[in-house]
Order: sequence, then structure tokens, then C-alpha cells
Amino acid sequence: MDRLDPRSPLVISTRELTRRPGTMQELHRTVELPEDLGTDIISIKAGSPVEVEVRLESVVEGVLVTGSVRGTATGACVRCLDPVDLPVEGTFQELFAYTDRAAHHHEVGADSDEDGVYELVGDLVDLEPVIRDAVVPTLPFQPVCREDCPGLCPECGIRLADDPEHHHEVIDPRWSALSGLLGDDPQEKRK
Repeated sequence: MDRLDPRSPLVISTRELTRRPGTMQELHRTVELPEDLGTDIISIKAGSPVEVEVRLESVVEGVLVTGSVRGTATGACVRCLDPVDLPVEGTFQELFAYTDRAAHHHEVGADSDEDGVYELVGDLVDLEPVIRDAVVPTLPFQPVCREDCPGLCPECGIRLADDPEHHHEVIDPRWSALSGLLGDDPQEKRK
């Protein structure tokens, strides 16, 4: 397993818990994200501050990490392309297994879902993947600046919120040749 940088804002030391089941530690941090957290459309950008509240509890198998994260996601409205800022909140609870306990579980095949197993690296916990798993599913798939955003005109691209009466006369291409026969005044063509 990779070594963790204890100076990283999302890496937490569990040294104070010293493998004594029942001991607990609570932390509250405001950290800047090292990487974008989200999708190409909307995300909490790298360098943005997020509030992280964490409770670390020593249990027999490892350290149970329970917490919440709050921040602001930025992106673009999928209808009109205006900037969007959305408050985001996610909660998480994960067990970070001691290395020897995780090795034992791997040997006996106790966990069928190995992808969800986190391990302590020494006495360090890396919250980045846990926070990512808590935040990304809460982000809207198609963010909008407001629920009733009319978007852009498909013909010319004008913002429909700026001109609600905006429209184009669209003639079915199958009938467009006939429109030339009428000219400007349909009454004159009938004479």
C-alpha cells in the first residue's frame, strides 16, 4: 500500500487512539481540497475550502470513521450555461481496518465485497476516497441555475430568460417551397 503524507489535509493520525477499543477522538477541520471533487459539469474545485467533521472510534477490527463534509460546488447550468453554485453536504461512516485484521480477512475471504475495505496505513487514515464517495453521488446529474430556467433558443442561442416572448417562425421544410409561391400578400396571388 502507498505511504501517506501526514501533512496532507485529508490524512488523519489515529495515534492517540492506540488500539484501545472504546477510545474516541473528534475533529473539526476546514481544509482545501487537493483535487476536484465531482464531475466535469459540476464539482467542488481543487483549492476550495470544505468543512470536515470527523469522529474516530477505536474498535477491535480497526478505526470506525464517522463524519460529514460541507462545501460549495460550482459548475454551469445545463440549460443556459450560466454559472451555478450549490451547497453540498455528504455524510460517511467507514471502518478502516488494522493491517493485520485486513490481511486475516483477505486470507479467509470473510468479505465478499473487497472493494469497500479501507485499511489504516501505519496509524494514518486517508479521508479523500471516503469524502469522494460521500459527495459525488449528492451532486446533481444536470445542475440548473433555477428550476424554471428556460434555457437557450435552439435556433439562435439567445437566453430565453432575457426575452420570454422570443420565437422563430419555423416552416416545415417539406412545405418551404410552397411559401415562395405566396409572396408577401397572399390575396394578390389568388387574383
